[in-house]
Amino acid sequence: MDYTQHLTSIFLLYKHHLLPSSLPTTTISLSKHHSLSLYTTTTMPEEAPDNGVTTTDYALTDKNKKALEFIEDVTSRPDQVQQQILTEILTQNATVEYLHRHGLSGHTDRETFKKLVPVVTYEDLHNDITRIANGDKSAILSSHPISEFLTSSGTSGGERKLMPTIDAELGRRSLLYSLLMPVMNQFVPGLDKGKGMYFLFIKSEAKTPGGLLARPVLTSYYKSTHFKERPYDPYTNYTSPNETILCPDSYQSMYSQMLCGLYLNKEVLRVGAVFASGFIRAIRFLEKHWSLLSRDIRTGSLNPVVTDPSVRESVMKMLKPDPNLADFIELECSKKSWQGIITRLWPNTKYVDVIVTGSMAQYIPTLDYYSNGLPLVCTMYASSECYFGVNLNPLCSPSEVAYTIIPTMAYFEFLLVHRTANGATIESEKGNSQLVDLADVKLGQEYELVVTTYAGLYRYRVGDILKVVGFKNKAPQFSFICRKNVALSIDSDKTDEVELHKAVENAVNHLVPFSATLTEYTSYADTTTIPGHYVIFWEVNENGSTPIPAWVFEDCCLTIEESLNSVYRQGRASDKSIGALEIKVVENGTFDKLMDFAISLGASINQYKTPRCVKYKPIVELLNAKVVSSYFSPKCPKWFPGHKQWTG
Repeated sequence: MDYTQHLTSIFLLYKHHLLPSSLPTTTISLSKHHSLSLYTTTTMPEEAPDNGVTTTDYALTDKNKKALEFIEDVTSRPDQVQQQILTEILTQNATVEYLHRHGLSGHTDRETFKKLVPVVTYEDLHNDITRIANGDKSAILSSHPISEFLTSSGTSGGERKLMPTIDAELGRRSLLYSLLMPVMNQFVPGLDKGKGMYFLFIKSEAKTPGGLLARPVLTSYYKSTHFKERPYDPYTNYTSPNETILCPDSYQSMYSQMLCGLYLNKEVLRVGAVFASGFIRAIRFLEKHWSLLSRDIRTGSLNPVVTDPSVRESVMKMLKPDPNLADFIELECSKKSWQGIITRLWPNTKYVDVIVTGSMAQYIPTLDYYSNGLPLVCTMYASSECYFGVNLNPLCSPSEVAYTIIPTMAYFEFLLVHRTANGATIESEKGNSQLVDLADVKLGQEYELVVTTYAGLYRYRVGDILKVVGFKNKAPQFSFICRKNVALSIDSDKTDEVELHKAVENAVNHLVPFSATLTEYTSYADTTTIPGHYVIFWEVNENGSTPIPAWVFEDCCLTIEESLNSVYRQGRASDKSIGALEIKVVENGTFDKLMDFAISLGASINQYKTPRCVKYKPIVELLNAKVVSSYFSPKCPKWFPGHKQWTG
C-alpha cells in the first residue's frame, strides 16, 4: 500500500477523535496523486463486531492498528519516502526567493538540490528571517504564508532564534502526536481507562514589528483549536482543565493544575511534564503548598490566590468537599520522607512521562526518588524547527532511549561528526558536501542533524548530535547525545562557553577598583536545588589592601546573569525555572590542584586547559571542598518578551 494511503487513513481516524469540527478545510500535498485533508469527519468507523466490545473501544483499537501500520510502512522504505518528501517540499516552494537565489530553478531532484543549496546555520538565514519579521510578505522562504514564528530555546546574538512555520505544520505535528499512544498501548494497555496528570504551561509571546506572533512551539499548540477544542479522546483526557493550562500566571496555573491532579488522584494512570525539570518543580511546589491544597479539597473551595475567573470557574465545576481525601493527602505529605510520593498520592500511576535525555539526564536520580523507580518514559523527539520521531520502546531505561525518525516529517540529512575527550565536536574532513541521507547512516556513528522543512528551512543545521544505535526495519534509530557546544543547561536554557566567558569578563570589571584579578574559573549546573542554578567557581587574586565587600560579588553574579541570553533570563525572571546564579570563591591554588587531578586521570600536561564547565562528580567535590565563600545574585535579571530591537 502507498504510504500516503496509510497516512490518510490514520489521520482520518485520528482527527475524528482529536480535531474540532470548526476547523476550516486545509490540504497538505503528499504526492502528485494524493492529498491529505485536515478537516473533521463525522464518518464513523465500520461497525464494531458483536462481541461485547463497544464502538468506542473498537474505533480506538482500529486507530491504534492504523498508526502502527503506518510506522511499519514508512520505516520499511525510508529512502523512497524521503525522496517523495523532498520532491513535495521543492515543488511546493519552487517559486520562493531563497531557492531561486541559489539557482535551483524549479528542480526537485535530490542531486541538484544537494549540489546547489548550501548547508546553513541560523546566522545565514538571519537577514531573510528579519525581513519576514519586519512585515515582508513576499515568498522569501515558503510559498505558503508564514503564520507565526516559533521561538527556539537556542539563541543567536543573545536572543531566541525565530523559526518560521506555516499553518499546515500544525497538522504534521498533530500526526506525530497521534502515533505516541498507539505505541505506548502495546506496552501499557488500558491507559484509556483513566487520566493523565500532566503539568503543561504556556509561556510569554510577543509580536514582531510586522505583526507575526513569536512564541514557543508548545504555547502555539496549546493555544490552537487543535488543542483547545479537541473532542473527547481517552488518550488526551487530562486532570487539568484547558483553562488552567492556558492561564498566563505561572503560580495560579501550577496551583490549579496540582489541585485538580490531587482531587482526581485515583483516576490518574500516568503523570508527566515536558521536561524532567518541570515535573520536579511541580513536586517541589506540592512540598511547599500541600497544606493549602488539602484545605481546598477539604472545604471544596478554591484558594483566593487564584484570581483568574476562567480558572476558578473550571476548577469549581469539578471540586467538591472531600475530607477523607484531604486527610489522606495531609497524612502522606506530612511524613518526613518524600520518597515515593508519586506512587503514594497517585497509587495507580504506571509511568512518568518526561524528557530525560540530554541535559535532562541529570534529574533522573531525583525522579527515581520521588517515583519509587517508576519507568521514566521519553515518547518523542521534537524541536521548534521540526518534529522528528518517536520512541518505539518507551519503557526502556533512560540510557537506552532511541528515537525512530518518521520519514514523512521533513527531509533529513546527517553531517558526520567526531567528539573529542572533552565533548567538543569536530566535523568530518569531507565537510558539508558529504552529508548522508536518512537511509545511509552507519551504526555507531555520530551525526549532526540537518533538516529541510515544508515551512522554508533548507539544509538547516539543527545543532543536535545524534548517534545511530539501531534500526526499525530500514529506518535508523538515534540516541540523543547532546546539543552542540552547550556548556550549561538547567531547563530549556542553553549557554555555551563563549557566551559564559563574555559574561564572566563583564563581571570581572567589578573587581578592578579593589585591585583584584580573576585567576581562573569554571562552572557547573547544580540541580541539587529546585529549581537548579548555575554555579561559577572563581579563584581570585586580591592584590589590594581593601577587602572585597560581599555586595561586589553579588553584583558580579547579577552582571553575569544580565549578560546571558534571553532564554536564561526568561527562565529566571518569568518562568522561575532557574534559580539565582551563585559565585563560589575558592582557595588560591585550587585550579592547580584541579590540573593535578586531571593529569592523575591521564590528561596530558602539555595539552591541559581548564574546563569551563565540569560535570564529573569527583571534580565538583574537589572544588566544593576548597570554597571559602559564596554569593548569590540579589535579584532577577531584566527580561521582556520579544527581541530588544522590537522595542525601539
